[in-house]
This record gives sequence, C-alpha cells and structure tokens, in this order.
Amino acid sequence: MTRPRLSRKPALVRLLSVAAVFSIILIAIQSSFFTGSWTPVNLDILILSHFQSNLQQCVANRGLGLTAHIIDHCNVILKFPQGTNSTWYNEQFKIFEPLEYKYDVCEAILLWEQYRNMTTVLTREYLDSRPDGWFDYAAKRIAQLGADKCYNQTLCEEHLNLTLPAKPPFHPRQFRRCAVVGNSGDLLKTQFGEEIDSHDAVIRDNEAPVNEKYAKHVGLKRDFRLVVRGAAGNMIKILNGSDDEVLIIKSVIHRDFNAMIKKIRNPVYLFQGIVLRRGAKGTGMKSIELALSMCDIVDIYGFTVDPGYTEWTRYFSTPRKGHNPLQGRAYYQLLECLGVIRIHSPMRAKRKQDWSDVPSREMINNAHRAALRLKKKQAGEEGGLGQFVNCKVWGKSGPYGTGPVSGSTDMTDTRKDSNYNRWEIMPFESLRMEARKHYMQMEGVSLYKMDGNKLDDLVCMKHPLKSEA
Repeated sequence: MTRPRLSRKPALVRLLSVAAVFSIILIAIQSSFFTGSWTPVNLDILILSHFQSNLQQCVANRGLGLTAHIIDHCNVILKFPQGTNSTWYNEQFKIFEPLEYKYDVCEAILLWEQYRNMTTVLTREYLDSRPDGWFDYAAKRIAQLGADKCYNQTLCEEHLNLTLPAKPPFHPRQFRRCAVVGNSGDLLKTQFGEEIDSHDAVIRDNEAPVNEKYAKHVGLKRDFRLVVRGAAGNMIKILNGSDDEVLIIKSVIHRDFNAMIKKIRNPVYLFQGIVLRRGAKGTGMKSIELALSMCDIVDIYGFTVDPGYTEWTRYFSTPRKGHNPLQGRAYYQLLECLGVIRIHSPMRAKRKQDWSDVPSREMINNAHRAALRLKKKQAGEEGGLGQFVNCKVWGKSGPYGTGPVSGSTDMTDTRKDSNYNRWEIMPFESLRMEARKHYMQMEGVSLYKMDGNKLDDLVCMKHPLKSEA
C-alpha cells in the first residue's frame, strides 16, 4: 500500500516558510550592506524577527486555538479564540480574566535560558559569599526568627543547617529527561503513568499522592517533591515510606519543619529561585524552574487548563479556587514554543507527539545571543558578553563534593540513614557526560540568583576544575 503524500504537506509548507523568511533576511542584510546602513543591531533585530515568525507558527500548530500576534521583534500577544468562556473573576481588580496576554519574548528567552545554568538550591557557599548573606538574606529564609536580621548567626545556622549543603547538590545536565507532574484533575482522563516513570527523574508537587490507585494516571516513580509551607507540615504523611524522595521546601524553614526533618530519612533542601512576577504562578511553575536547572528536556504533565474552568480540579481531591487559568495556559504555551518545556495533556493524548514545529536549539541559541546583545546595547554596556557577564559577586569554594553534608550538625540515628551521599559527595566521574562537559565549559563556576526578577544580579562561585583540585 502506498503511503499517502498528504502527511508531508505541513513539513513542506514549514520548510518553504522558513526558506522564505531566510531569503528575506539575506536580502535585507545585502541591501543594508550595499547602502551603508547595515549595523549589528539590524542583524540582531532580523534574527529575533525570524525567531518570532517561528514562534508564531509553533503556537498556531500547538496552541489548541491560541494564536500569536507579533508586535515587533521582541513583543508578542497570545490570544484565546473567540468564544472562550472567561468566567474567572479577579476580585482584586473587579474584572473578568482577559483573553489575551502580551509577552516580551526577548526577556523570556534571556530568563529561561539562564535557568539552564543556574543553581536552584540554597547552599552554604552562597550565604558565605553573598554580601550580608548571613546577616540579611538568611533571615528572609527563616520563619519565626523573631528578628528581621540574623543578629545571632549561630542561631540562624542552627535553623538552616539541616537543609544547607556546602555546595550545589544538583548540576545542570545532571539528567537527560525529567517529568514534572502537576495535580490537575485532567490526569484522570489519561494513562500517562508508564510514560512518566520512564523519565530519568520525576518531580512532583506538594501533597499529591503516589500509589497504586493512581499509578496508571501519574506513575509511581518518586525522585523530587517541591513542597510549600502548608504541605511541608504533612511531610511524614506525604512521604509514606519513600526514603529516597528528595524534599525541596519552597520559601522558608522554621523550627516545626526542623523537628519533622529529624524524623525522616529523606534528603531535604531549601529552594532558591527567581521570584516570577509575571506569567504562570504557583508551585508547578517553581517545579519547572527546578527541573530546567538540572535537566536537558522537561516534560510537564497535569498542567492542562480548560478555559471554561471556574475552579481548579485535582486528581486526588475536591475542586478548589486557584491561580488564573487562562494566563497560566498562555504562558505555558509560550514556554513550549521557546523550547523550555514540552506539554502533555489529554487534549493531545491521541496525537503523535512531534516536536519539529518547536524552534530548534540552534535557532533558540541565536535568538538568545541576539537578545543579549540588544539588551546590552540599550543599557550602554556593549562588549563583555561572555558567559559570566551577569556575575556581580564572585566567590571561591572548594572542590566538587567537599564540605559538610546537609544534616551533619544533628546526625541522629534517623538522619544518619538519610541518602545525602547520593547527591552531595557524588564523584565527578559519576555525573553523566553532558553534565561533566557543561561543568568544564562553565570553568567550574556555579551561578546563583540574587533577589527578584532581574537577570543582571548573579552570585558566581568558582570551584577548582578537576585538574586544579
């Protein structure tokens, strides 16, 4: 039987479209060159405009009705189709949720590409090197301290030591494929369990149960769990006999948490990431940040948002009010077409997952460099566009795998069995080749965020390379 040729049409149309855009760019460059008007800025704008065209096509193919409307080389509006039921009422602004959202693609690509090189777990080396790290910043990570500063550093160390590794326990490229599993009730419409469990690492949120009852929908593999303050209060119940699942606490630690940590065998860390003030919100977004900082490919499940929802459904409990669903759906779609995540949902379950319409890694890298050059040009900071251009604070630390192990200050019999050795003193040779290669390319430097959303505030820690150790 002859295979139909119709299936090749979308790929052919896409190829012709890309060729046409490339031709336009080439002609524009040649024309500018011969008229004397060509500048590097013009080229960067052309590169970003080409990228916007590909992002627009990606949204058209994958957005399930969403469309992208280009404003200029950086700005784009994502719109929901006419007739979308905007029933989500914003009590603060007394308006119904809008059906379109404007995004700065240049800003977004700079933010998320940087996350691929970031450390997202709070460490001792960060606090030691950051100006006023212990006095000022540490106090923000401790609840019930009774003071706004760490006037008594010894006391603050007692609060943080159980969750504070000397150096980053996880590295960029440590895993090839990671699954981030949200809690959407739409997971009950799927049978993604085996697919989720096939990933190198699985990251789950809060109190979501993992058991045979839900296994065919959400899988059984348990590697990481990001928990907020409320869920962390039920840590023992959440873990339910899983000794190796790593707990990462979002936001703050306090005495009650420490009392529970001493009773469990699981590694526990404190999350240290960017405060995203735009786009999607919630623990799920933080889980994506965590995954991107240590995984090449991030697949997300259980993040489906039906535009008609007026409340969040969860696969294991009754519905409840939550975050703005349409804004989240639009932002996740933007991230997929920036190559940050891959969305899996029941709306796509019967479709073959083909990622060829997502911009290529080469195209994303070119757009990232162009956006960075434009940003520096606008700020009057041309030159110095190396990989450490945003390092505002530098510090030095010992070789990889050295220093105190988390929890070592209170090694009760329970804590002695905690599986910190699997992460914190892992031999360099045990990392996958891509992680070791990345570590060498970064010259042994770990990157940390300061506060807030700004890209230009990094704390950079230099570790000796293997040949220097």
